[in-house]
Amino acid sequence: MATHTTPDPRTGSTPPSGPAKPRRGPSAKANRTWTWLMLPGTLWMAAFLLASLVLVATLALGTTDPLGNPRFGFNLDNITALGDPAYRSVMLRSLGYALLTVVICLAVAYPVAYAIALHGGRFKNFLIAAIVVPFFANYLVRMYGWSVVLSDDGPLLKALRSIGIADGDTRILQTGPGVIAGLVYGFVVFMIIPLYAALERMDVSLIEAGRDLYGGPLRTFFHVTLPATRQGAAAGCVLVFLPAMGDFVSAQLMGGPDQIMIGNLIQDKFFQGQNWPLGSALTMLMMAVLFLGMLGYLRRTRKDEKDEAEAAQ
Repeated sequence: MATHTTPDPRTGSTPPSGPAKPRRGPSAKANRTWTWLMLPGTLWMAAFLLASLVLVATLALGTTDPLGNPRFGFNLDNITALGDPAYRSVMLRSLGYALLTVVICLAVAYPVAYAIALHGGRFKNFLIAAIVVPFFANYLVRMYGWSVVLSDDGPLLKALRSIGIADGDTRILQTGPGVIAGLVYGFVVFMIIPLYAALERMDVSLIEAGRDLYGGPLRTFFHVTLPATRQGAAAGCVLVFLPAMGDFVSAQLMGGPDQIMIGNLIQDKFFQGQNWPLGSALTMLMMAVLFLGMLGYLRRTRKDEKDEAEAAQ
């Protein structure tokens, strides 16, 4: 029985008939090469990440001597102290600020990434560079500059007062919204980049098909664009949530004493209170929250990949 082969649309030539050759995986030599290339990074992670994590976990069970020096041991006082209402309030505030920062970053970053990816034309690379390059500046310097913009005599409040939106008593610094404004400014680029990458990979013909089916812009966005880029949005949410949760610079510069976050509390315990065991216990609590967030992201990503593989079959 004769077999029919389809000409290659790009070259017009007919590919040779016959059974397809099975694809060979990487050779043993290539595997050994990649193993050696991975070794330095693996050793680095083991020495400076896992070892430090084990040290912090051990310190969380220790005590301090009368001079404030940490001592190793097995004491659950630091763990039970985490149930103190003051610590619980700071932890909930940090979690709320981090989640609100993720939501605002997503709302701000999506239109920017969409406009650049689908309407940027030949200026795409320039526009992405214009967004990313300023974030190479030192984070502390950028936060100081942002605090000047948000200050009581800064240009933002002056502009709002001039158009009647704010009065003389309105403040942004030393408030919760001021802290969130600092977090959004500091980490919004972490949301723009994965969204831009997801929109760049998306098949634009899907949007055109939605419009051909008389879907309005919002309906096409929520039923076509958003589902097609949800993995990029999920990655951006994780990239923003992790540093926002542990940040202490924004709360220190933009917030007052009533707006401290878990990062400020850990800093105080280590460097001012000299209570390293309690600081370590707070660190482990924050790490547990971050681990749960990362675990949820990985499970969601694995489910999406499984659904895509089943749909492709």
